[in-house]
Amino acid sequence: MQQLDWIILICTLLFIVLYGSWKTRGSKNVQEFIRGGNQSKWWTIGLSVMATQASAITFLSTPGQAFHDGMGFVQFYIGVPIAMIVICMVFIPIYHRLKVYTAYEYLETRFDLKTRSLAAILFLIQRGLAAGITIFAPAIILSAVLGWDLITLNIIIGSLVIVYTVSGGTKAVSITQKHQMAVIFTGMFIAFFIILDKLPEGITFTKALDIAGASGKMEILDFSFDLDNRYTFWSGIIGGTFLALSYFGTDQSQVQRYLSGKSIKEMQLGLIFNGLLKVPMQFFILLVGVMVFVFYQFNSTPLHFNPDAKITVENSVYAQEYQQLQNAHDEIEREKSTLQLEQAKNPENELGAKRIKELESLDKNIRIEAKNIIAKADENIETNDKDYVFIHFILNNLPRGLIGLLLAVILSAAMSSTASELNALGSTTAIDLYKRNVKRELSDKHFVNASKLFTLAWGIIAILVACVANLFDNLIQLVNIIGSIFYGNVLGIFLLAFFVKLVKSHAVFIAALITQLTIFAVYYFAIFRLEELGEKPMIGYLWLNLIGCVLVMFLAIVLQQFSRKSSNTTA
Repeated sequence: MQQLDWIILICTLLFIVLYGSWKTRGSKNVQEFIRGGNQSKWWTIGLSVMATQASAITFLSTPGQAFHDGMGFVQFYIGVPIAMIVICMVFIPIYHRLKVYTAYEYLETRFDLKTRSLAAILFLIQRGLAAGITIFAPAIILSAVLGWDLITLNIIIGSLVIVYTVSGGTKAVSITQKHQMAVIFTGMFIAFFIILDKLPEGITFTKALDIAGASGKMEILDFSFDLDNRYTFWSGIIGGTFLALSYFGTDQSQVQRYLSGKSIKEMQLGLIFNGLLKVPMQFFILLVGVMVFVFYQFNSTPLHFNPDAKITVENSVYAQEYQQLQNAHDEIEREKSTLQLEQAKNPENELGAKRIKELESLDKNIRIEAKNIIAKADENIETNDKDYVFIHFILNNLPRGLIGLLLAVILSAAMSSTASELNALGSTTAIDLYKRNVKRELSDKHFVNASKLFTLAWGIIAILVACVANLFDNLIQLVNIIGSIFYGNVLGIFLLAFFVKLVKSHAVFIAALITQLTIFAVYYFAIFRLEELGEKPMIGYLWLNLIGCVLVMFLAIVLQQFSRKSSNTTA
C-alpha cells in the first residue's frame, strides 16, 4: 500500500466514526437511543437494513465464493423478496401497534416472560457469535496487508465500532450506514470496471461471460431437488425464505433498523426497497468474483491465496515438494492463457474447449495436493483460501488510491454490520433481560446508560470471539450456518404467536427447547461430522431453517393437545 491508499483509508474510516459520534451525541431517553426517536425515512431504513446484512464478509467472501463455485450462491437470496412481503403484511403492523422496543417483547404479550427470555437468549447467542466473525473478517484483510497480528487488529476494529455505537445508539448506526453504503457501492463499481479494463484486448464483457460460462461459473439456477446440495433453487426459495423471514422479522439487529421508522408506511417501504435491491446487489458482487476468475485466466495466480500458508510451507521440509506443484501450476496457467485467447477468437473450436477443461481439472487437483502439503507443514494453518482471493486481486492489481478505497469498502461494511449487531445485542439485553427483571422503578436515563454499558460489554465479547475465530468453509457460509441453526426455531415461535392461537406458553417453551437441541444434533451428525470425515452431508444447512420452524410448531401443537386431553381426563 502507498501513502495515498493510507490517506484514503484512514480519512474514510475516521469520518464515519467521528461524524456518527458527533451527529447523534446525547440521547436523552430509551426511545431515542433504541428506536432513534422514530425519525428514519424509508430510504434510510432500506440502506440500513442492507448495510446490516452486507458485512465485510459479503465483500470479502462472496467474490471468492464465485471465483471457486460460480454464480449459484445467488440462489441463497431468492427467498428475500418473498420474506419482505410477508414481514410488511404481518410482522410490522403488529410491532408498530404494540410500540415494542424489541421483537421479543411481543412474545411476552402473547405467551409469557420465560418464552420471551428464551427467544432473546437464542438471539444473543447466535448474534454474539456472528458479531465476532464480522470483526474477524476484515482483520484477516489487514493482517495480510500490514503483517500485524490478528488479535491487535480485532481490538482496533472492534473499538472503532464501539465508539459511535455506544455514543449514539440506533440513530448513530443508521446515519453512518448511509455513508458506508455510498462508499461500498462506489468502490465495488469501480473495481468491476477496472477488472474489465484489465482484460486482454479483444476480451469484451460478453466474451468474458462466455469464458466463465465454459468453466461452469455462470450456472445460476439449479432446479434439482437434491437435499445435500447447499444451493439450489428449492433450498433458496424454501429454506432461504424461512431464513430471511426469521432474520428480517425476528432478529433484533434487523428489526431495530425498521422500528426506527417515522411511520408504518416508512417501515414497509424501507423493507420493500431492500427486497428489490438485495438480489441484484448479491448478483453483482458474485459477478465481480466471476470477472476476477476470468481475469486470472490470463494472469498468474498463486498456488494458494493465503499468504501465511504459503510462507509456512516454504519454510518447512515440504518446501521442495510445494515448489514442484507451483511449477506445474505455472505451466498449466501459461498454456491455459494461450488457449483462452485463441478460444475467444474461435469459440467453435471444440478441441480447444476440451483442453481448457482438462487443464482446469489438472489445476484443481494440484491445488488440492498443495492444501494437503500445507496441512502437513502446519496442521493449525488455514488451508481454505476462498476468502483471500478478492483481497489478493485488490492488492496486486488495483492502482494507487483505489486499494485504499476498496479496503475502506470492506472495513465500512464490517463496521456497519457490527454496529447494528452490537446495538441490537445491547438493546435486547437491556430491555428483554435487565429492565424486565428489575423490580423497582428506575429513570429513563438509567436504562439509556444500561443500554450503553451492555453495548460496550457485547463489543468486548465480540472482540474476544473474533480473537478465537477461524475460517470455516468460508466466512459468509459460517455466518449463515450459525443463523440457520437458531433462526428456524425462533421463527416457528413467532409464527405460533401470530397464527396458532390455541397454543399456550408452556407448550411453546418446551417445544422450543426440544427443537433447539434437535437442530444441534441434526447439524452435528448430518452435516458437520460427515464433512469433517470428507463425506457428503445428508442435507444442506439451509434446510435447518425449515426443519426448525416446522418442528417447533408441530411439537407445540402436539404438546398443547396432549396437555388439553390430560386436563379433560383429570376433570
